[in-house]
Amino acid sequence: MNESQRWFLLITLVVACGFVYLLAPILSPFLIGALLAYLTDPIADRLEARKLSRTQAVVLVFVILTLIMVLAVLLLIPQLAEQIQTMVRQIPVVIEVLHGRLIPWIEQNTGLSIERPDLESVRQLFTQYWQQTGSVAAKLMGGITRSGLALAGWIANLVLIPVVTFYLLRDWDVMMANIQHLLPRNLEPKVTLWARECDEVLGAFVKGQLLVMLALGVVYATGLWIVGLDLALLIGMLAGLASIVPYMGFIIGIVVAGVAAYVQFQEPTILAWVGLVFAIGQMLEGMVLTPLLVGDRIGLHPVAVIFAIMAGGQLFGFVGILLALPVAAVIMVLLRHLHDGYKKSRLYSTDEPEEAGEVE
Repeated sequence: MNESQRWFLLITLVVACGFVYLLAPILSPFLIGALLAYLTDPIADRLEARKLSRTQAVVLVFVILTLIMVLAVLLLIPQLAEQIQTMVRQIPVVIEVLHGRLIPWIEQNTGLSIERPDLESVRQLFTQYWQQTGSVAAKLMGGITRSGLALAGWIANLVLIPVVTFYLLRDWDVMMANIQHLLPRNLEPKVTLWARECDEVLGAFVKGQLLVMLALGVVYATGLWIVGLDLALLIGMLAGLASIVPYMGFIIGIVVAGVAAYVQFQEPTILAWVGLVFAIGQMLEGMVLTPLLVGDRIGLHPVAVIFAIMAGGQLFGFVGILLALPVAAVIMVLLRHLHDGYKKSRLYSTDEPEEAGEVE
């Protein structure tokens, strides 16, 4: 890479970051559409291999994707809304269990003296909070309804996502080929190699891990439903989403499900069944889901995922969250090559160069 190419890449990177920062409010539907196109492009490629045209393959994928989303909205959203209301109604019961059972047990077994909260005041606080929340939500929805411009912008963003997804998915291979042809010829082989490695990292994490998250959410929700937990769907989906970081979904899910189960059944033995559900989920993840859906490809480290998402949200908001994982994958690939270059350099080597004129 010569000096002019380095400056060109640096200027391009700075300009791209500036555009993302300035245009962040309108980029969300385009980034969501690009993510959906990236995730579904392998399916369209396989349909093309079965003698379908690209447009036919994209239409078929798009119809299937739309049906899945519509079914999810019609079936899951009402159930989740009902379970959220159930959770809100159980908050006073949780406070009472904490006040009457957990704190005395801790005091008895540890010798500590814990000041008990005023239960009635806490109940009133929660009641007042949810009433205010409902009032604020009603005012907010009323304001959105009265503001035609805001409502039109929200609907436009919602409609843009499938439109952007369709056209990006249809032209995905062509766009990738055009980008490859635009690269400087001396850099094209190396950049192509890096792009393949970035796709491998993203494929291992985004494509594979999203499927693992969905499968774990279904397993947890089904198991908790069999146990009889009222909040089975809500907690199962929460644990599945938290599984974007390995073991985080298991930890959050078993704690929340354990508290909800104890509050609902008031029997310590129910905790064993909750533990069995999450133990089965962990075994399925380690022995079936991860090997089958992710394989042995190298993904992102859990700490890198957490940091990337938090840093992206802090710098660019929701757009930064959408860009966090692709940027983290690129940085990971670059660091890997820098590491290999360092290991081959004299800075790392302990061999001393031979002095001039040395006689063997």
